[in-house]
Amino acid sequence: MLNVYGNIFVFFCAGLLFVFLTMSLVKILAPRRPNAEKNATYECGEEPVGSGWLNFNARFYLIAILFIIFDVEIILIFPVIARFRDALLAGNGATVFLEIFVFAAVLFLGLVYAWKNGYLEWLRGVRKQLRVEGNITTLKDWMAGQARERGKARLAEVQARINARLASLPREEEKDDA
Repeated sequence: MLNVYGNIFVFFCAGLLFVFLTMSLVKILAPRRPNAEKNATYECGEEPVGSGWLNFNARFYLIAILFIIFDVEIILIFPVIARFRDALLAGNGATVFLEIFVFAAVLFLGLVYAWKNGYLEWLRGVRKQLRVEGNITTLKDWMAGQARERGKARLAEVQARINARLASLPREEEKDDA
């Protein structure tokens, strides 16, 4: 008779043997017909362009970490819900319900914190405030104002060129006289 660790060792060896045998069978029996299309990198149906080594925005990772945190914490509620009936029958239903409520409240507070700090926004604005000419403004508003000023200057420049060009063209009255 095997002890507890002996059973674990037997299952571990059986699992390794199963993996080794299936991989060997695939290596032996699977057809091999490589071609350029099969050897190409698959990118969701799109032809890959350029190098695969590029920097990703850190927001990808932040959203993924937030998803994992909330996903795992929600999964932790399921065992409690599965045992809730037993707790009701034992007279501890209110305690278990309160525990679930507190757990969900902590999750909700974490979600509110992430939302208030802008972690759930894909395009986060810059919240830093600047003192520009005695007024306090956000960097985003200041940059928008600068862009408007540049746009107005560019528009005035283009209008001046159009007016100069129109002035250089012969007028209809001058054509009639000629």
